[in-house]
Amino acid sequence: MHHHGYLWVGAKERFDQEALRRPPYPEPPPAGCKPELVQRYREVAAEFPVVDLPPLETAYWLVKPRSLVRDTWEETKEAAAWMGARVAEYAPRFASDKESDFIDLALLVNSAAGRLSSGSDVSLGFYLERPLYLSLAVVTCSPNRSKPELMCPVE
Repeated sequence: MHHHGYLWVGAKERFDQEALRRPPYPEPPPAGCKPELVQRYREVAAEFPVVDLPPLETAYWLVKPRSLVRDTWEETKEAAAWMGARVAEYAPRFASDKESDFIDLALLVNSAAGRLSSGSDVSLGFYLERPLYLSLAVVTCSPNRSKPELMCPVE
């Protein structure tokens, strides 16, 4: 078992494009559907695997391009420490001073390490100024607990 780290920062309005953040249904719309529905299905089916937007289900990072993997770790503590370091790095840009003052990095890192060691994924999100959004994720791989059918992007 190992872990992959993902980081995305972008416009909040782009993050809100939920259709591109969820995988397409396994089967296309039935024959006779509205052409717009068929076209939208095709767009999502083509874009979801390649778009850099964070997926709604954390495990689906594994279907994204290998180039989006920021780092890979065998040790859960190292993966959790990376996540804590990224939160500390972006904390001065949080939209709310209360949020950056409230975060206990040691608690966050220990909690993330515990969840990762159990095989779970960890995903965090924060609003930044301007309005931007920061999405951090560490995904357990080989196999992923919630989606064991998903293949490792770096093997």
